[in-house]
Amino acid sequence: MLELATELLERVRRRTPFVTATVTRVDGSAPRQPGASLVVDADGAVLGNVSGGCVDSAVYQACQEMLLGERGPEVLRFGYTDDDAIGVGLTCGGTIELLLRHHDPGVEPDLAVALTDAAQDAPVAVATVVCGPDAHVGRMIVVRPGRRREGTLGDGRLDEVAAARATGLLHAGTSGTVDIGVADGYCQEPMTLLVECNTPAPRMLIFGAIDHAAALARMGAFLGYRVTVCDARATFATPDRFPYADEVVVDWPHRYLEAQRLDGNTVICVLTHDPKVDVPLLTAALRLPVGYVGAMGSRRTHEQRLTRLREAGLTDRELGRLHSPIGLDIGARTPAETALSIAAEVVAHRLGGTGAPLRTGVPIHRRAAPSSAALPSVWTAKHLDHSAGITRSRPSSRS
Repeated sequence: MLELATELLERVRRRTPFVTATVTRVDGSAPRQPGASLVVDADGAVLGNVSGGCVDSAVYQACQEMLLGERGPEVLRFGYTDDDAIGVGLTCGGTIELLLRHHDPGVEPDLAVALTDAAQDAPVAVATVVCGPDAHVGRMIVVRPGRRREGTLGDGRLDEVAAARATGLLHAGTSGTVDIGVADGYCQEPMTLLVECNTPAPRMLIFGAIDHAAALARMGAFLGYRVTVCDARATFATPDRFPYADEVVVDWPHRYLEAQRLDGNTVICVLTHDPKVDVPLLTAALRLPVGYVGAMGSRRTHEQRLTRLREAGLTDRELGRLHSPIGLDIGARTPAETALSIAAEVVAHRLGGTGAPLRTGVPIHRRAAPSSAALPSVWTAKHLDHSAGITRSRPSSRS
């Protein structure tokens, strides 16, 4: 839902009711992950998607029915094998579970708080009870950094543990479900929370104002990074040359880097391959808790660079973090192709990909850690005539 914050905030301000269908669980192969949403408002407009094909059509119809009936939260579950998925529109097979909720902006002030923060790209999490006692299902709290929270799940102790779990996912920058068991002492029946997180865009720092940097800045922006291009040469480091960068900085790269507050999602790409720039810059970068550090250059340049970095005091462990020569082997020649090679390695490193061709049998969609809870009991069977395999249930306690 938070990925649609700007559009939903407009509905909230107009007090237009809407229904969200949010992915809460994925098993096997499926294209969207927990937190992805499809929204239908009272005017019939559709935002987002949860898979594509006739699955989205079925979800759209269910959302329309909920808008008309203003029912309480419901669960939809879609499950197919890979063999028959194409025929019904769930293009990747697997199983997805969604929570449908009717939202009335006039009586949900906490929702406006969450959407406002997310629309401004501020860190915020929404924790919603998606499975558990009827009195709690559908309730949500809004959590901000420092475990500041708005709203309630219906119990103060439950709010505290939910805020703690949500804060953990917010710090990790990921959405997902968490289970709270009776043994935890916070609830009388097991509960499952969906925690949707919005975190500021990760940063990509590109050092070296060259043509390859312009292409990489465009690729980084496409992938959702906040891109900075930095070079000490004012003649080359100009906004006109890097229209896709969020900022262009004229400064010595190592000095600029040392003044930044960075985190584990930060990507650093060094494209200068000039020893007087590379050595102090990489010495600083490889000692920072960032997610990725790569440097451009030939293999000969790389070996010479390693010698200089060792002389500067870097350890083998620190040097082991360096991706150099930067990028994956895709036969790149042009700046655009090289940017694609670098971006592919960045994504593979972040998500644990191998970089191997998918035809070799590597997983297409890596499986998220499944919930330990069982699926809810089904209270009505087939949802639509053309949607065999889709079930609906009340989001009650797991059996």
